[in-house]
Amino acid sequence: MSIFCTISTRSHLFKSFALADSLNKFGYQLAILIVDELDCSIYTNKKDVLISNLTAITDSNGLAIINKYHRNKDKLRWALKPIWLIQLLHKYEKVIYVDNDTFFYTDPSFLFDALNNYKILLSPHFYPAEPNNNQNWLEANFKVGLYNAGFLGANKQANEILHWWSKCCLYKITKSTSRGMFDDQKYLDLLPIKFENILVIKHKGCNLAGWNSMNYELKGDKMNLVINGKYPIVFIHFANLSLREFSKTNSIFHPYYLFYINELRKYKHDYAFKKTDVTWYQLSSYFDFLLWKVKRLFD
Repeated sequence: MSIFCTISTRSHLFKSFALADSLNKFGYQLAILIVDELDCSIYTNKKDVLISNLTAITDSNGLAIINKYHRNKDKLRWALKPIWLIQLLHKYEKVIYVDNDTFFYTDPSFLFDALNNYKILLSPHFYPAEPNNNQNWLEANFKVGLYNAGFLGANKQANEILHWWSKCCLYKITKSTSRGMFDDQKYLDLLPIKFENILVIKHKGCNLAGWNSMNYELKGDKMNLVINGKYPIVFIHFANLSLREFSKTNSIFHPYYLFYINELRKYKHDYAFKKTDVTWYQLSSYFDFLLWKVKRLFD
């Protein structure tokens, strides 16, 4: 048996439910771990999802993670990804984790097929990587990680790998360029080096987002785009950058954005994308960018 999973706070369940609907069209259920909900029985009317709270976590590393990060729900969500996968693999043969701001447009069954031969599936960021222009994107690969932690597939043979990742997350969840760390994500760079049977998904229609969409040649119109002549759009990661870029009416992905917003409004009727206030991380990133520009003057 196979299943998708995600981790959410109560306030973002509307995104999880839209994700579940997009998967249900292809016959898949979604297992949701809520990190700040005591009573999951109130969601029993949503039949295509399996909802659990932190009482479902029994793994010793998981309990330690909960104890360490319980005051910071973002760090808790990020750190619990490998633990949630481990828990579900007790019951299921294959499990794929996706962030709850993801939405599927075409059948993802080939991803589970890949787990017949590989223990872990990773999805690259596919950042631009040209040394002659936009070098800030080239260097971003080394700052925030080669792989996006908003997607990871695993089968039952991945237990050792997931436990290692969980120990890394217990060790430290932080964003620190000087230490080469980016929350749960940078640790994934080591997986293909440290372990065997890791597959990097090269399908450009997977994990399409605002940070990689500028890379591709697109043909088709509205909801029928094909990337580089052969890749249909499987799922879009609607992180804040994606929402900001695809909300522009001149974006070729604007129809996908509108469809997604309408799906979200089924569960949060007044939802509208708004550019968020500047966060401390955004300020620090901008400062790092300015420092990078200054250093390049002396290259």
